[in-house]
Amino acid sequence: MGPLSQRTHFSLFFLLIIIIEGQYQWVQAQHCVWYGECGESAKVQGKKYNCNYTGPPIPLPQEEEELLDELCPGYKYGNLSLCCDGQQLRTLKGSLQLPLQFLSRCPACFYNLMNLFCELTCSPHQSEFIKAINITHDTDPGATNKSNVVEVEYYIGETFANAMYNACKDVQAPSSNVKALSLLCGKDASECTPTNWIQYMFDTSNGQSPFSIDPIFSDVPVSNMTPMNNATFGCAQVLDDGSGPCSCQDCSAVCGPTPVPPPRPPPWTILGMDAMVVIMWVSYMAFLLLFAGAAVGAWGYRKRTIMSEYGPILDSNDPLSLNNDSIDQVDATCGETLGERFENALRILFTRWGSFCVRQPLLVVLSSLVLVSACSGGLAYMRITTDPVELWSSPSSQARQEKEYFDSHFGPFFRAEQIIITTTVNASVVYQPVPTGLDVPFQSILDINVLHQVLDLQLAIEGLVASYGEEKVTLKDICLAPLAPYNNNCTILSVLNYFQNSHTQLDRVITDDFWTIADFHTHFLYCVSAPASLNDTSPLHDPCMGTFGGPIFPWLALGGYDATNYNNATALVITFPVNNYHNDTVRIGKALAWEKEFISFLKRYDNPNLTLAFNAERSIEDEINRESESDLSTVVVSYAIMFVYISLALGHIHSLRRLLVRVSLGVAGILIVLSSVACSLGIFSYAGVPLTLIVIEVIPFLVLAVGVDNIFIIVQTYQLSAFRL
Repeated sequence: MGPLSQRTHFSLFFLLIIIIEGQYQWVQAQHCVWYGECGESAKVQGKKYNCNYTGPPIPLPQEEEELLDELCPGYKYGNLSLCCDGQQLRTLKGSLQLPLQFLSRCPACFYNLMNLFCELTCSPHQSEFIKAINITHDTDPGATNKSNVVEVEYYIGETFANAMYNACKDVQAPSSNVKALSLLCGKDASECTPTNWIQYMFDTSNGQSPFSIDPIFSDVPVSNMTPMNNATFGCAQVLDDGSGPCSCQDCSAVCGPTPVPPPRPPPWTILGMDAMVVIMWVSYMAFLLLFAGAAVGAWGYRKRTIMSEYGPILDSNDPLSLNNDSIDQVDATCGETLGERFENALRILFTRWGSFCVRQPLLVVLSSLVLVSACSGGLAYMRITTDPVELWSSPSSQARQEKEYFDSHFGPFFRAEQIIITTTVNASVVYQPVPTGLDVPFQSILDINVLHQVLDLQLAIEGLVASYGEEKVTLKDICLAPLAPYNNNCTILSVLNYFQNSHTQLDRVITDDFWTIADFHTHFLYCVSAPASLNDTSPLHDPCMGTFGGPIFPWLALGGYDATNYNNATALVITFPVNNYHNDTVRIGKALAWEKEFISFLKRYDNPNLTLAFNAERSIEDEINRESESDLSTVVVSYAIMFVYISLALGHIHSLRRLLVRVSLGVAGILIVLSSVACSLGIFSYAGVPLTLIVIEVIPFLVLAVGVDNIFIIVQTYQLSAFRL
């Protein structure tokens, strides 16, 4: 019994050890890594470290459950005992505003991304996949016995990382017409991978992560840690809450296979040759034969009926002879008869009208003046159109109807005020990165002194004040501010917005005892490669985002560069998007008033180091008006020349009396022409038809040409009649 009893006791002891170990591991799996927020982050200003906490999860207050549902849909753990409090949830929401702005348009991508961050921040199983590797004591005098989590390792399943990336890789950012990952990965989407995307989001250099999070990717346990490998959704899948799949634009899998075009039909041939070629040759030869036959037939008929080309002229008895006095011998056609009768009717009508005018000159002149005055009165209602859309597109055209539908439902596209700036300064330099790196040439337009002058110009434009009626209009009243009312800064697409439109930011320099480690060159090179970054990786740690809360893409703010070498740019482009409105004359009037002041200011601007080319939304209309006003003198001179020409060309001048008659005739002719133009414009103005400046310029010359022709015809007919009498 002794040995058996010993074996029994040993087995029970071993079983007890296993139970205790299992219970220890279960308890260990249920403890947190952090809870709440403690001291200020030393790496990202305005952010806080999480407090070190290794106890069990703590129930989330009921008032914070709505925020949890918003950030982590479907994230339920029984009684909601979590490793985060409400403040951590609010910090998470603020840090993810930019990713959510672009990725929330795809439900599956949004769900997977939030799963990654919700597990990191709040999971009650944190200790399974998060390890705190650097903990420091909180130096805040108000904090007692608290420690900051300064660095952690986050074990993530490769399957989860790849699935999250695949669900998000095609999501577009419509405002910039690029893939969203180009703005969220720290590099172009074509170079983004699941690992470097997650590494960038967890890097303190992006300005959002207050402490270092080192992601470790594995599908198997590593160092006694079980990677977080939650279930994911593909972009083509329907979520548990009923959210549909992503759109075809954001998920290529939804689009299905690309339709294969049908095979081209076999070529149509006749006798082994292209059918169209054969048909064209046959048609051409048939036409040629018919033409040749008709020509030969006509020649034979003429040869048989006309013996000599002089016969009809000499033979007075021949019906075709010019000497034949008998009209009845030639039969007139029906058309000739109708033409003769119509001509006689017109001759009689205008003869009677001329006789009436001669007998009743006062009545005719007064009636004409009344009629002209009545018709010309419509000029008071004349509307002149200078809008290019109205001028160059028909209201019934498909493009115009689609534009009207878009404008009425979504609002018209923004008005764009743009300046293109070059410099006459020769200040090209070669930037030498410290401590290592290849030399980078910078063109003169990116010289810091030139940039300061451009910034002065930009700030002056921002401060312009225009007048609209009794109101004052500034850029802030009309500009596009996409994040208003939380951020009322205007959208300004300019390289200077990489430096938040600040002279101080532009002049920031990090140096040691010997070298300049980072300056505006460093920041510029980083921002053109990652314009959506909130914190560059240089010692400056300045944001690249503009003051309006969005990125400034280098291809919109620079010109004259080659490939992606933006440092070789030879021009700066500054664009001020201004809100546009549909059928709102008051707000459009304010925008037009500010644009007028904008153009006037740039015309007066004088800087020998800068060369400006500028354009406003109203520039085309202004140019049409300017051209029309400049043509007014041409119209006046043309009419004066025609008056002199009429006066001198109407026969010979033998006396002063005849000269006065011709002068009065020329004046009367031109007055009749002008009256005709005024009457036609007035009638259409009564009808509410808008007029264009092209019509106003062209019609007077057309009517003048016809009127002058008629003057000469009438005078010459009168002179011939008098000569015959």
